[in-house]
Amino acid sequence: MKFIKPAWLTHSGEQKDFEVYSCHVSPDGTRLATAAGDGHVRIWSVDAVLGAGDPNYAKPKQLCHMSYHSGTIHTVRFSPNGRWLASGADDKIICIYHLDTNPPAHSASFGTNEPPPVENWKILRRLIGHENDVQDLGWSYDSSILVSVGLDSKIVVWSGHTFEKLKTLSVHQSHVKGITFDPANKYFATASDDRTIKLFRFTSPAPSATSHDSINNFVLEHTIVAPFTSSPLTTYFRRCSWSPDGNHIAAANAVNGPVSSVAIINRGLWDSDINLIGHEGPTEVCTFSPRLFSKQEMSAETTDGSGYSTQALVTVIACAGQDKTLSIWNTSSSRPLVVCQDLAAKSISDLAWTPDGLTIFASSLDGSIIALEFEIGELGFIAPWTENDKALQKFGVNRRGVGVVEDVAALRLEERSKAGELRGAEGRMGALMGDAATNPPPATNGNGTSTPMSGVVATAPVVTNGRGAQDSPAAAPTSSAPAAAPAPAADPNAAKLEAMKQRVTITKEGKKRVAPLLVSSSGTGLSSLPQSQLMAASSSSNAQNDAPQSILDLSKPYDGLPRGGLAAMLLGNKRKAAVLEDDEHEDQGNKRPAAGGANGPIPIMINGVNGVEPAIPMPPANGVVPTPEFLRPAVINPSMSISQVRLAVPKVRVHILRSLDRGTLPPPASGTNSTNGVDESLKVTDDVVFEALNPGPSPAQTRDPSKISATKRGAILWQDFLPRAVILVTGNKNFWAAACEDGSIYTWTPAGRRIFNALVLEAQPVIIECRGWWLLCITAVGMCYVWNLKTLASPHPPVSLAPILDIAMHSLGTHTTSAPGVTSAHLNSTGHIIVTLSNGDGYLYSPTMFVWQRLSEAWWAVGSQYWNSNDSSIGSLQSTGVGPDPKKAGEASSTNISAGIIPHLERHTTNEVLLKGRAYHLQRLIKTLLSREGFENFESGVSIAHLENRVAAALQLGARDEFRIYLFMYAKRLGAQGLKTKVEELLRSILGGILQEKKDGELQVEKGEGWLSEDDKLCGWDRKELLKEVVLILGKFRELQRLTVQYSRVLGMDEDEHGA
Repeated sequence: MKFIKPAWLTHSGEQKDFEVYSCHVSPDGTRLATAAGDGHVRIWSVDAVLGAGDPNYAKPKQLCHMSYHSGTIHTVRFSPNGRWLASGADDKIICIYHLDTNPPAHSASFGTNEPPPVENWKILRRLIGHENDVQDLGWSYDSSILVSVGLDSKIVVWSGHTFEKLKTLSVHQSHVKGITFDPANKYFATASDDRTIKLFRFTSPAPSATSHDSINNFVLEHTIVAPFTSSPLTTYFRRCSWSPDGNHIAAANAVNGPVSSVAIINRGLWDSDINLIGHEGPTEVCTFSPRLFSKQEMSAETTDGSGYSTQALVTVIACAGQDKTLSIWNTSSSRPLVVCQDLAAKSISDLAWTPDGLTIFASSLDGSIIALEFEIGELGFIAPWTENDKALQKFGVNRRGVGVVEDVAALRLEERSKAGELRGAEGRMGALMGDAATNPPPATNGNGTSTPMSGVVATAPVVTNGRGAQDSPAAAPTSSAPAAAPAPAADPNAAKLEAMKQRVTITKEGKKRVAPLLVSSSGTGLSSLPQSQLMAASSSSNAQNDAPQSILDLSKPYDGLPRGGLAAMLLGNKRKAAVLEDDEHEDQGNKRPAAGGANGPIPIMINGVNGVEPAIPMPPANGVVPTPEFLRPAVINPSMSISQVRLAVPKVRVHILRSLDRGTLPPPASGTNSTNGVDESLKVTDDVVFEALNPGPSPAQTRDPSKISATKRGAILWQDFLPRAVILVTGNKNFWAAACEDGSIYTWTPAGRRIFNALVLEAQPVIIECRGWWLLCITAVGMCYVWNLKTLASPHPPVSLAPILDIAMHSLGTHTTSAPGVTSAHLNSTGHIIVTLSNGDGYLYSPTMFVWQRLSEAWWAVGSQYWNSNDSSIGSLQSTGVGPDPKKAGEASSTNISAGIIPHLERHTTNEVLLKGRAYHLQRLIKTLLSREGFENFESGVSIAHLENRVAAALQLGARDEFRIYLFMYAKRLGAQGLKTKVEELLRSILGGILQEKKDGELQVEKGEGWLSEDDKLCGWDRKELLKEVVLILGKFRELQRLTVQYSRVLGMDEDEHGA
């Protein structure tokens, strides 16, 4: 082994040598490219470097230098086909160079000491696609794509032929610092500071591929997390490498416990069971030698008849990093072959092997470039390139990405499917060409009798699986003797059809032509065209149209009646129709001129936040108009004008996204590092994103359908289209739902199947939420709908929000008044509606009593001593009753029904009322009341009432844990106050009917619910256990011991408690 470090092999500057960030060897092994902080890419002769010790070597050393970047160059890579050289820098640009066969035009740069260029490398393209430094580049092995990664967390895929941007992948959560390609050309892997390596599957694109063709290419396959859970974020690079046999990925900057290591990741399972340990600092780069090695020299004894090796082949890998040490390993040994300590004065930034596998170049941040040349047999004996190809054959190298038939059954199914498809196509073509019989016998219903539908004449042949009824297996004779072929039925239209086919016409020029025959006119079958299209084509433009001639434009607020008075509003309520260029029959007279247009009125007053305000002069619409966040207001349903409740309708947005895990935010990172590590990467990996894309704002696009899609890991799971604009979406692991501006709701299964018809409502949905199988929708007129999509039922009829919006107080006025706004609406796991308002109140709708119940309000927040003083155990209750359902599968258990809803509502009241200062007047009122005569027990009474409200709410919601906690708080307060009658009633109601014997002859009375139920359980708790704990709480209060002792005796509690 020789170390070669020529003094001239640097990027020298006036003061010091510049840091060298990258090096790479060309595929033919003759050129070494280096990139450094001076903004230059330099190309050196490999022969000159290896012959640096020969004083007689007279050939050029530096072949060329390029300085097209304006900053530090971080990476330089030759394409495997040798045609291109790519470099990426901190100016966010990638430069593509190619070798011009013409000699260089100039001898040397004026004013520099640079040697004259020997080769003419010219810049071909400058690729702009990153928003921050480009950190690493990688070419696919067939040079069909170039992938760049950078500090903007993006991965950009470029065509290796046209250098167009094919796709941008934004799946990493932090800087991406390494890229490597699978030599079998199936995957590439990227390494990032989010402590993951992500694997992407791809198929080599065609030379003319565009970004549209690459939508379903370059999809995230797997995320590797385990070896990097606590890897440091201090490395400049994370340059990983794929082994030449395709079996392993070597990942730099991994950790094994507290020790830095290089992780060897296995292909297929993508797990890591081997770590290369020994480096004292984090590793920045690891590179596999491009060749396979054998222990013995290749000879006739060690090869088979085909010329392939019979001995085990190993790979060689080099690793380096911040400890300035280079280590070289092979896969047959657990110890490194070579360890070179203090190879440089600073961190080693990049490594590059020559194609023959005998030389490795190392670049360092101290400005040095070192070559290590090995002798033949020192690392092992180099296997021929055919061994690489043989090793990659099992991964399908050079095969396009086609599916493989896994078993015979799959092949048979495929054949049957294709045969059925072919028969269907033949049947349709036969029907079009008039081959089928005109009047076939009607199909039988299974018992040999014909059951034609009354009033319907059969004119088309009965087709089963693309064949006539006569050809179907069911109609075949069952005897083993060969059946006589039936005589073909005479076609009465055959002669007429034949004559029509031969009809000859003479054109104006005197030429004879056979007139084309319209298939539908032959009377041999139904037309394949939709009937509506045929009817529309035959109708004249003068025919009367039922659509209203006056179209009301609701895209802007409009004070005053439209032309023609109120009648026009009642005629129709449509969005302004898009004006098509070829629409010559448009009635221009009935359109309202657009406000502010060239010919329209200019508004002088507009509806502002504080009422009517002077209009701002509108600038002329010139230049590029930015795309708005929303397209326009939704079309308002006319029922809004006569409803008592009117809720604001969301505007139609261009792009609506919904994540499956929305609401389940990751816990804060426990470590000191800035990323969330494993949790964040796994959440992003497994998340499904539901996306609705509405047509654009231009008039020509308003008739386009809305596009619905679900994506996972960047790959589209399914797509659908809707004829109307989508305004809201929701979804969970059971279903997805989208609400449209015409008041209809569409639902899909997780796989994208529509198994329910559209749900049509009386007004636009303004809130849509889901939980489990429950779906909640609140419309613009304040109606709440709840459906269970599993049982296809609703727990109650639609209910209005009017009662909780204080309509009882405001409906007496003659003018429209503002009501408290709805801040959230949720469902619990049993389908109960929970609504919060901007005045701080929280409500529950009782489906059994058909009434709204107030669970939280500002009165308790101001007057109760128990506000914000929850028992410590309440803090551990997570709010699972609202937001997404945390359970992975199955139904919600009885223990977590409505858990955390009451604390959630009270926190909301605190935020809306106390923190925003809305309770100021109420606080002053109560403060003055406390000092007045007759209000001495006011605070105590409000506190007990608040606890009773909490207990009742928990019982109504079925919130098991909260009920028990609040009940004990309530019992303790009653005992402290000495309220004997309330305590006695509480104990009696907890006891219920558990000690009563049921008599046979007794009349059955109405069964009670809640406190008055006679079951053995109360809100999921055993009544006896609850009673024991309440008695224990009350036992310390002496004035209540006459009561508590009696209950302790009945319950058979300990004698110690009895004598207390």
